This record gives sequence, structure tokens and C-alpha cells, in this order.
Amino acid sequence: MGRKWNILWLAAVVTLLLSGCAMRTLDDLYQVPKRSEEYNNLQSAIDQNLGSRQYCAPLSGENLQAIQMADLDGDGSNEYLLFAKGASEKPLQILVFRSENGKYVLSDIIYHHGSAFDVVEYARIDDRPGYEIIVGCQISDQVTRSVSVYSYYDGKMVAQTSSYYTRFLTCDLDANGRSELLVIQPGEAEQNRATAELYAHSDEGIDRVGQITLSQSVDRIEKVLFGGIQSGKSAVYISAVTADNTVITDVLAVEEAAFVNLGASVPGGTQIRLPVDRCLFPEDIDLDGTVELPALVQMRAPSGNLLSGQLSLIRWYSITDQSQIHSKLYSCVNFQNRWSLILGSPWAQRIAVMQTGNTFYFYLWDETYTQCHKFMTLSYLTGETRYEQATKSGRFVVYETDTAIYAAALEDCAAEHGITQESIINSFYLIPQDRAT
Repeated sequence: MGRKWNILWLAAVVTLLLSGCAMRTLDDLYQVPKRSEEYNNLQSAIDQNLGSRQYCAPLSGENLQAIQMADLDGDGSNEYLLFAKGASEKPLQILVFRSENGKYVLSDIIYHHGSAFDVVEYARIDDRPGYEIIVGCQISDQVTRSVSVYSYYDGKMVAQTSSYYTRFLTCDLDANGRSELLVIQPGEAEQNRATAELYAHSDEGIDRVGQITLSQSVDRIEKVLFGGIQSGKSAVYISAVTADNTVITDVLAVEEAAFVNLGASVPGGTQIRLPVDRCLFPEDIDLDGTVELPALVQMRAPSGNLLSGQLSLIRWYSITDQSQIHSKLYSCVNFQNRWSLILGSPWAQRIAVMQTGNTFYFYLWDETYTQCHKFMTLSYLTGETRYEQATKSGRFVVYETDTAIYAAALEDCAAEHGITQESIINSFYLIPQDRAT
């Protein structure tokens, strides 16, 4: 699962990575101070077996090299896999080389239909030693792609299962130390909701053990994330964006040997629609190993009206294996300037923020929502005088970029709620482009 497999470095330095489909030899790939016997053995085996084939590296994923290595049979020694394209009926081919008596020999060849290797992963799926190879291939110029799982037994590659997909990932959902293959497929018609199929090892081999209909069609899916749930187990979070910019997240897990959607039973659902044309997706926002989902909290202005504007108050929560909600923390998010202020205290849900130009005034309601007090002012400063402005009127620098400074000033009541200069500085960050769109 997600394991990175490096290209064969037969010496210490690589000067060129091979990508695409082109005829090359190992001499084209590496410049080394001295060739080892292992290098010569592998080069000789490739020269003897490559023939008219062309090198054809995978197009996406973490394993982008035309030559990869993996311990497929679990004997402690790596096999080497050469991804190539030939002129046969099944043009996509994987040549597997193994060491025998100190020399590399061609052990087996996988033949596959398709125009290109899309993505390749390695994972332990069955109960034998070694790694399975999971190969995704483009079948045509259309969106149709196929994924196949192969195991390596007695020097031969054995096909275990295959399926069509738009996305797939390997992950250990049932925490048994072996990975499962999760495949996302379109519905029967283009506008239909997508489906997720789970393939796992069983007494019969690697078989489909469950299928779930997702909330949206495949063209609406924006993010797929593997991570923890509150119970310490794992899940796959599949987030789709609807036409009205509502993010709906399916949370797929294995509970008591059943493939389930925990998100379907969450009270109130797992959807969020922000008052601006932006989206937030699940993430491990506090880096504790558990994925949090966002929910919008309506802020009440000091006048008593509901607030709407550039800044949104977000409650981040995790879910349990019983689909219960566990609130974690809050954040104030400004999508226009792409910044966020993390607030971990329970009182954070009672804050209100008023905006005047590039200045934000933070207030806190009491528990009965009868009184509120300003506890902080945050300013976004630009221009040549921003450095002088950042330290005037009790301000301190919270964050600085090449063109702007974020500066804050705390009121006397801030200390009563544990708010300090250090806590504000440590909880402020700019939002990376891939977290909110």
C-alpha cells in the first residue's frame, strides 16, 4: 500500500529517468563509475529478451520507472520488472527477471491488452510471502481502464483478479496486515452514481467481497483519501462535489467483515456547502492520524444576526466505527486570502467575526449568547509601510509573506480564554492550493 519502489540503481548515481515508450538500453539510463557484475548480468538478460519491444513506463502514480524491483516471492531477493510495449495482440508486457546461480534470467512475461500502463502498485494481498503487483492499464483513448492483480508463484506470474476502474487504491481496511484493492467504477449509465468494489484475499484467492453505491457519479469525485477513523481503524474517504458546490463524503470501511459506508449513517450527513464558491475536503488537520471532516457553523454577529462574508467558521470532526460524531477543533477560514486560524477550545463555536476592509474583528459570545466581547483584531497589511503598521497600536506579526503581513492585536479579555500571542502565531497558516478549491 503506497510503498515506493525505486528504479534499479546498479551503481550510485542515476543521470536519466526513463519515461514514455521509447527504445533504450541500460547504457542510456545510467552513467556509472564502474559497472558491476550484477549490472552486466541484468544488461545481458535484457539484451537477450527485449527484441523489438519498446520500454514503456507507467504514466501516473508513484512508480514511474520502466525498470522496477520488488521481492515478489518473499525470499529476500528482489525480482526486476521491465515494462515494455510490443506489437502483439496483447502489446503491454511486463518482463520479470530473477537471479539464478548468480545470473539474471527471464522468469516470466505478463501480457496485457491496452495502449499504455496507467499506474502500478505493489502490496501484500494474499497470505503468501512477497508482494502482489497491481497493474492498471489504459485500454483505449477513452476513460475505460482495467486493473489486474498478479501473484508470483514458483517463478510464474499468476493472474488473481481483474476489473474495470476509473480510480483504484490498495489499503488495509480490516487491519489484518494485508492490503485490499478498492476499485471505483462508473454506474451503468454516465449520470448514475459510482460504485466502489472491494477485493480481498479469501480461501478461494483474491475475490470481490463487497460493493457500495456512492453518493455521486464518478465525474463528481474530487478527492480520495485513505486514513484513520476515531476508533483507530482505517477508512477510505471519497469526496464528490455537486453542481451547487456541496461536498459529500462517503466513508468506506470494513466492520465485522462487512464492507460498509459509515458516512451514510452519520447524523446530519457528511455534506458541507460553503457560502462562497469554494470547497473544503476531509484531511488530518491536527496530524493525529485520524481524518477530520468539515462542517459549517453559522456565526452570530454582535447584533444577533447571522454572519455571511469572506470568513467561514468550520467545525472539524471525526467519526467512529458506529458512525458517531467526535468534534475535534474549529477553524476560521478566509478563502479569498487563503488563510486559516485553528481554534481548539470548545468555546470556539461561539466566536463571531466582523470585517471592515482587510481588518477582521474577533468576538466571543458567552454561553447564553446574551453578551459578546471583542478579543482580537487581525489585519492583512500590504504596501511599503506594512512593516511599520504591523507593530503599531499593540500589534504583533502573526505571519509574513513576500508581499503581505498578517498582524494581530489582543484585547485584555483574551488571556481569560487562554489566547496568547504564541497561540495565535502557532495556529495560523496559509491554506495549500490542494486543500480548498
